[in-house]
Amino acid sequence: MTAYDALPDHVTEIFGEEATAERTYDLLTVDVPPGSWITALQISRDELGCTYFDWLSAVDEPGTGFRVSAHVVSLEGRTVRRLMVRTTVPHEAPVLPTAVDVYAGASWHERETHEMFGIEFADHPHLVPLLLPDTFEGHPLRKDFVLAARVAKAWPGAKEPGESEHGGPKRRQMLPPGVPDPNEWGPLKGQLPPAPARPARGARAAGAAGAGADRPARG
Repeated sequence: MTAYDALPDHVTEIFGEEATAERTYDLLTVDVPPGSWITALQISRDELGCTYFDWLSAVDEPGTGFRVSAHVVSLEGRTVRRLMVRTTVPHEAPVLPTAVDVYAGASWHERETHEMFGIEFADHPHLVPLLLPDTFEGHPLRKDFVLAARVAKAWPGAKEPGESEHGGPKRRQMLPPGVPDPNEWGPLKGQLPPAPARPARGARAAGAAGAGADRPARG
């Protein structure tokens, strides 16, 4: 049995006391604290045989932080073994050491992740813009990034049931992701009432149950 095959049952023995692991289908995922990020990648390469670097990116998890993931692969023998190494950095201080010295291919991916999420990769040899123009402000893959185009022009999916010239009850509008309240941001700031808040799932379910109780039974 290889060290890879011993996971996830022996994850703490291989990656340290704070590491956790889970296996979903053929993908093994190991979560480590930020301080163990480089060590975990070195273990993946040297002890688990994951010498092929596939990609690195992040996900913005509101209320949690930025979840940074690196996908590496072992091509030894006839079996392809996939490994996802993840860590989470806080929104207030999104900093990780660069993985370039472990996987040279991480350089391009760290530049993109820095550009899209604002995560700093300390000691990266060339952490400069990769895809966006130098004058671009902000990080477009953050959940709090305002999509200015949706403020200036209504997006194609703006029509809701009941929004036509034929009358009928109008459904309460909800702001789609990335669209700020036009009363708080944009050319109509302060001129419109705020958009209604989306009701909680439990409240909607309770309301539907109450409405169903008032309906007459079918004969």
